[in-house]
Amino acid sequence: MHTHFMDKLRNYDVSFSGLKNGKHVFKFEIDHTFFQLFDTEQEFTNPKIVADVFLEKHTTFLEFEIKVDGKVELMCDITNDEFDYPIENEIEILVHFGEQYDDSNEDVITIPASDHAFNVAQLIYENVQLSIPMKKVSPNVSDEDLEILNRFSPKDIEESEEEEEEHESDPRWEALRKLKDNN
Repeated sequence: MHTHFMDKLRNYDVSFSGLKNGKHVFKFEIDHTFFQLFDTEQEFTNPKIVADVFLEKHTTFLEFEIKVDGKVELMCDITNDEFDYPIENEIEILVHFGEQYDDSNEDVITIPASDHAFNVAQLIYENVQLSIPMKKVSPNVSDEDLEILNRFSPKDIEESEEEEEEHESDPRWEALRKLKDNN
């Protein structure tokens, strides 16, 4: 990892070691520079999002609630127009302390007991990604346009092709049929 990158990522560290037990709130402004920290192709542009990170600190573990609220610009699948799409999502996660970092459990992340901060960048990122719809359709698209889109959705096309292939004669079946007919 480039150090420059790590420094930028560190802006999303929630430092808990000096905090008293109880509730704390951290706010992060999320814009395109945040998403540049992640190498993936973004499906949206112009993100204007606020991430509120609520931390409840307990003696032996941390409770995080991460809320994202704002909007992004999506490109409509049908018209290719850009439109604003509201982003609103929240995830809750428990952070426990252990030997080493482990996020194999969806709701519990284990971090090394020596850590003083927990980086919320990945969680904020996932939170936003979860809000992005699979089908991006501008609110200006009429119901009949949608009707047409659904009629020609790729899934249906694939299915009808597969069905046709099955109906075409398979040489093995032909051979069997001939045997049956001759008997």
